[in-house]
Amino acid sequence: MSQPTSPTPGTSRPAASSPGNDSGSAWAGGGTLFAGFLLLVDGVLGVIKGIAGIATNDVYAAVNDYVFKFNVTTWGWIHLILGVVLIFVGWGILKGATWARAVGIALVSLNLIANFMWLPYTPIWAVVTIAIDVFIIWALCTDRSKSAF
Repeated sequence: MSQPTSPTPGTSRPAASSPGNDSGSAWAGGGTLFAGFLLLVDGVLGVIKGIAGIATNDVYAAVNDYVFKFNVTTWGWIHLILGVVLIFVGWGILKGATWARAVGIALVSLNLIANFMWLPYTPIWAVVTIAIDVFIIWALCTDRSKSAF
Protein backbone atom coordinates (compact mmCIF):
# COMPACT_ATOMS: atom_id res chain seq x y z
CA MET A 1 0.00 0.00 0.00
CA SER A 2 1.27 3.42 -0.79
CA GLN A 3 0.82 6.43 1.40
CA PRO A 4 -0.90 9.50 -0.04
CA THR A 5 1.61 12.19 -0.79
CA SER A 6 1.11 15.83 0.01
CA PRO A 7 1.52 18.36 -2.79
CA THR A 8 4.82 20.07 -3.14
CA PRO A 9 4.93 23.68 -1.96
CA GLY A 10 3.65 26.13 -4.56
CA THR A 11 1.22 23.70 -6.17
CA SER A 12 -2.39 23.28 -5.37
CA ARG A 13 -4.63 20.29 -5.33
CA PRO A 14 -8.08 20.53 -6.91
CA ALA A 15 -10.79 20.98 -4.36
CA ALA A 16 -12.59 17.76 -3.61
CA SER A 17 -16.31 18.01 -3.58
CA SER A 18 -17.99 16.76 -0.47
CA PRO A 19 -20.94 14.38 -0.83
CA GLY A 20 -23.37 16.99 0.50
CA ASN A 21 -22.38 19.58 -2.09
CA ASP A 22 -23.09 17.43 -5.15
CA SER A 23 -25.66 19.43 -7.04
CA GLY A 24 -26.39 16.74 -9.61
CA SER A 25 -26.04 17.08 -13.31
CA ALA A 26 -27.26 19.95 -15.43
CA TRP A 27 -29.54 17.46 -17.17
CA ALA A 28 -31.23 16.63 -13.89
CA GLY A 29 -31.63 20.31 -12.93
CA GLY A 30 -33.11 21.19 -16.29
CA GLY A 31 -35.09 17.98 -16.16
CA THR A 32 -36.69 19.05 -12.90
CA LEU A 33 -37.87 22.30 -14.46
CA PHE A 34 -39.18 20.36 -17.44
CA ALA A 35 -40.75 17.82 -15.06
CA GLY A 36 -42.69 20.65 -13.42
CA PHE A 37 -44.14 21.67 -16.77
CA LEU A 38 -44.80 18.05 -17.69
CA LEU A 39 -46.64 17.56 -14.40
CA LEU A 40 -48.89 20.47 -15.32
CA VAL A 41 -49.49 18.99 -18.78
CA ASP A 42 -49.98 15.49 -17.35
CA GLY A 43 -52.49 16.89 -14.88
CA VAL A 44 -54.43 18.72 -17.57
CA LEU A 45 -54.48 15.54 -19.69
CA GLY A 46 -55.74 13.62 -16.66
CA VAL A 47 -58.50 16.17 -16.13
CA ILE A 48 -59.51 15.87 -19.80
CA LYS A 49 -59.47 12.05 -19.57
CA GLY A 50 -61.54 12.25 -16.42
CA ILE A 51 -64.13 14.63 -17.84
CA ALA A 52 -64.46 12.52 -20.96
CA GLY A 53 -64.97 9.40 -18.87
CA ILE A 54 -67.50 11.04 -16.56
CA ALA A 55 -69.46 12.82 -19.29
CA THR A 56 -70.19 9.86 -21.53
CA ASN A 57 -69.41 6.19 -21.82
CA ASP A 58 -69.16 6.38 -25.62
CA VAL A 59 -65.75 8.08 -25.71
CA TYR A 60 -63.71 5.06 -24.64
CA ALA A 61 -63.75 1.57 -26.11
CA ALA A 62 -65.68 -1.13 -24.32
CA VAL A 63 -63.47 -3.68 -22.62
CA ASN A 64 -64.63 -7.22 -21.94
CA ASP A 65 -63.27 -9.52 -19.22
CA TYR A 66 -60.48 -7.27 -17.98
CA VAL A 67 -59.04 -7.86 -14.51
CA PHE A 68 -59.12 -4.17 -13.55
CA LYS A 69 -62.50 -3.55 -15.10
CA PHE A 70 -64.19 -0.55 -13.50
CA ASN A 71 -67.03 1.49 -14.80
CA VAL A 72 -65.68 4.15 -17.19
CA THR A 73 -67.23 6.78 -14.94
CA THR A 74 -65.16 5.44 -12.03
CA TRP A 75 -62.02 5.63 -14.15
CA GLY A 76 -63.05 9.16 -15.09
CA TRP A 77 -63.19 10.21 -11.45
CA ILE A 78 -59.84 8.55 -10.73
CA HIS A 79 -58.16 10.41 -13.60
CA LEU A 80 -59.91 13.69 -12.76
CA ILE A 81 -58.80 13.64 -9.12
CA LEU A 82 -55.24 12.57 -9.97
CA GLY A 83 -55.09 15.24 -12.68
CA VAL A 84 -56.13 18.07 -10.38
CA VAL A 85 -53.64 17.01 -7.71
CA LEU A 86 -50.85 16.66 -10.31
CA ILE A 87 -51.52 20.21 -11.48
CA PHE A 88 -51.01 21.52 -7.93
CA VAL A 89 -47.84 19.47 -7.43
CA GLY A 90 -46.47 20.65 -10.80
CA TRP A 91 -47.11 24.23 -9.73
CA GLY A 92 -45.31 23.52 -6.46
CA ILE A 93 -42.28 22.14 -8.31
CA LEU A 94 -42.15 25.20 -10.55
CA LYS A 95 -42.30 27.41 -7.45
CA GLY A 96 -39.42 25.42 -5.89
CA ALA A 97 -41.38 24.00 -2.96
CA THR A 98 -39.38 21.35 -1.13
CA TRP A 99 -42.42 19.19 -0.41
CA ALA A 100 -43.35 19.02 -4.09
CA ARG A 101 -40.60 16.63 -5.16
CA ALA A 102 -41.46 13.83 -2.74
CA VAL A 103 -45.19 14.29 -3.25
CA GLY A 104 -44.60 14.48 -7.00
CA ILE A 105 -42.71 11.19 -7.07
CA ALA A 106 -45.45 9.46 -5.06
CA LEU A 107 -48.35 10.86 -7.08
CA VAL A 108 -46.71 10.35 -10.46
CA SER A 109 -46.06 6.74 -9.44
CA LEU A 110 -49.77 6.36 -8.68
CA ASN A 111 -50.60 8.01 -12.00
CA LEU A 112 -48.26 5.62 -13.79
CA ILE A 113 -49.98 2.63 -12.17
CA ALA A 114 -53.44 4.02 -12.97
CA ASN A 115 -52.47 4.52 -16.61
CA PHE A 116 -51.02 1.03 -16.80
CA MET A 117 -54.37 -0.31 -15.61
CA TRP A 118 -56.06 2.06 -18.11
CA LEU A 119 -54.13 0.59 -21.09
CA PRO A 120 -57.03 -1.41 -22.63
CA TYR A 121 -59.24 1.67 -22.81
CA THR A 122 -56.82 4.00 -24.62
CA PRO A 123 -53.54 2.19 -25.35
CA ILE A 124 -51.64 4.96 -27.15
CA TRP A 125 -52.67 7.72 -24.78
CA ALA A 126 -51.84 5.55 -21.76
CA VAL A 127 -48.39 4.60 -23.13
CA VAL A 128 -47.56 8.26 -23.82
CA THR A 129 -48.63 9.18 -20.29
CA ILE A 130 -46.57 6.33 -18.83
CA ALA A 131 -43.49 7.55 -20.74
CA ILE A 132 -44.03 11.09 -19.44
CA ASP A 133 -44.43 9.75 -15.90
CA VAL A 134 -41.20 7.73 -16.10
CA PHE A 135 -39.28 10.84 -17.18
CA ILE A 136 -40.83 12.91 -14.38
CA ILE A 137 -39.87 10.30 -11.77
CA TRP A 138 -36.31 10.18 -13.13
CA ALA A 139 -35.97 13.96 -13.13
CA LEU A 140 -37.34 14.37 -9.61
CA CYS A 141 -35.15 11.57 -8.24
CA THR A 142 -31.84 12.58 -9.81
CA ASP A 143 -31.71 16.33 -9.16
CA ARG A 144 -29.87 16.87 -5.90
CA SER A 145 -29.76 20.65 -5.86
CA LYS A 146 -31.68 22.50 -3.17
CA SER A 147 -33.53 24.50 -5.77
CA ALA A 148 -34.53 23.18 -9.16
CA PHE A 149 -33.58 26.42 -10.89
